[in-house]
Amino acid sequence: MPRVTISQGDDIAKLAHEYGHFPDKIWNHPENAALKAKRKTPNQLMPGDEVFVPELELRQESKATDQQHKFKRRGTPHKFRIQLKRLGKPRKNEDYVLEIDSKQKTGKTDGEGVIEEFIPGNAKSGRLILQGGKEVIPLRLGDLNPVDEVTGIQQRLNNLGFKCGSESGEMDDQTRRALLRFQEAHQMQGTGEADGPTIAKLRELYP
Repeated sequence: MPRVTISQGDDIAKLAHEYGHFPDKIWNHPENAALKAKRKTPNQLMPGDEVFVPELELRQESKATDQQHKFKRRGTPHKFRIQLKRLGKPRKNEDYVLEIDSKQKTGKTDGEGVIEEFIPGNAKSGRLILQGGKEVIPLRLGDLNPVDEVTGIQQRLNNLGFKCGSESGEMDDQTRRALLRFQEAHQMQGTGEADGPTIAKLRELYP
């Protein structure tokens, strides 16, 4: 099977769903060792990355003839996880509706304001509905780029409220100003650069 070039929004779970594999089968394949070492997580790939997808292995089952048999294809659901905060404090025990591909799941945030739900591996978008519909958060699933890429830094800064404009991939003045505000907010040395401690803090707050 040929190598697959990643597009924006793709990740290993989506490829596994499309090609009929378990995610670990693809991610842990020796042909993907260099990519695994570079990206660290199967959930955050960059457009242009190449992923080797192995051929499916034929499985044989012995069953009696002249009878009907049902076979169930096993799959691995993807876990959606998000922590909600207001003014730096967890939003505890709040009702929510998670809508993915027109299907809804309801629940309450836990004591740390965390929501965890299993979703289909090929899900790309959805909505998180809070306060009985007064607050609606659009979701782009699989779009988060690695934190050591400029676009990944910009995505995290924007989502954390340190607005840096478009996710251009350029370390421009607006991004440097956002980095400086982020560093000052977390009592870090204000360099305005994506240095090691800043990347580590972004990774801690937004894995």
